[in-house]
Amino acid sequence: MEFLSEYGLFLAKVVTIVVALLVILGIVVANRAHHRDRQPGHIAVHRLNDRYDDMKEALLAAVLDDAEYAELKKQQDKDKKAEAKAQAKKRKAELKAEAKARKHRNKDVAEKDAHEVKVPEQAEADAEAGAGGEQSAPAIERDARKRLFVVHFDGDIKASALSNLREEITAILQIAEREDEVVVCLESPGGMVANYGLAASQLARVRSAGVKLTIIVDKVAASGGYMMACVADRILAAPFAMLGSIGVVAQLPNFHRLLQRNDVDFELFTAGEYKRTVTMFGENTPEGKEKFQSDLEEIHTLFQHFVAEYRPQLDVAKVATGEVWFGQRALDLALVDELKTSDEYLTSCARNADLYQVEYKERQNIAKKIGFATQSGIENAIARLFSRLAAWRHQAQ
Repeated sequence: MEFLSEYGLFLAKVVTIVVALLVILGIVVANRAHHRDRQPGHIAVHRLNDRYDDMKEALLAAVLDDAEYAELKKQQDKDKKAEAKAQAKKRKAELKAEAKARKHRNKDVAEKDAHEVKVPEQAEADAEAGAGGEQSAPAIERDARKRLFVVHFDGDIKASALSNLREEITAILQIAEREDEVVVCLESPGGMVANYGLAASQLARVRSAGVKLTIIVDKVAASGGYMMACVADRILAAPFAMLGSIGVVAQLPNFHRLLQRNDVDFELFTAGEYKRTVTMFGENTPEGKEKFQSDLEEIHTLFQHFVAEYRPQLDVAKVATGEVWFGQRALDLALVDELKTSDEYLTSCARNADLYQVEYKERQNIAKKIGFATQSGIENAIARLFSRLAAWRHQAQ
């Protein structure tokens, strides 16, 4: 047992050294990639209906024999033709009704104009408007099926996915109509106030355009994550998803006494009474701490007002305690509107709507790819290390 403990300690030291070297390498590579010119990305669109159909077809082909599968395909083709014929007939009737209504409107306008005597100035204005004025563009004819545009946001402390989100929302709003819907699959524990405030503002653009916005939380939408979620017309959450944390937190170590014991002076120069309220190396005064706490309270108040604006049905004073609630309790408190996973909602919508997953993809150079690979390797190594240490501790006990 002592041998295993010594071996585990030795292995931990080796892994620590390797991880430290990989971290340094990753930082160097990432910095070099960051300082290079950013290459423009592109919008990738995938029709989720096709994905679901492929999954269904793969299972049917596996569980049915050849004769049954052939008969099923024959019936499906027949149903598709009948549905297409019905849709075409319905659209033809709608166009005919629109043409008839337009004809009646034009007739009424002509009769009204015939009985009205226009003054010369009005007649001239009407002539100019008819000749060169702005006219409404004809509406784009498309299938009557509803469209859902699906976006994924996986947030970290810096809301790094924001740069992709703004491109995706901009692309969607170029073609989205009031009958359409934007669905955001959101996962975020929160982070920097300004970053998540901007991310929430990107989602607010959808509502400002008059397009329905639905946000689905499968795991967590806390703090800044809930700041984004509350913008939605409807919030759906999985039964064990964590939501809330409507609060503000800030923490930092202070090394002032350590520096004093080692006769190290820390000099800080500022202009402005509150340019620096608290610091890691200097002595923090009661006045500085009080001002810093006041700033946190102000941010908390802004957070509460923001949530109340978009979710008036929510008792903000009751939930703005910084607490986190799981799905059912979040539903009881009106933090969410319904308990449902993203898979359940999207597959149910796919029966009567066209689903398009929209994703902005950046073009990555070799240095950036190496940086991401290094970061992923470090994270996996740390996770394995903690897992093994926990197993060894359990064996030792």
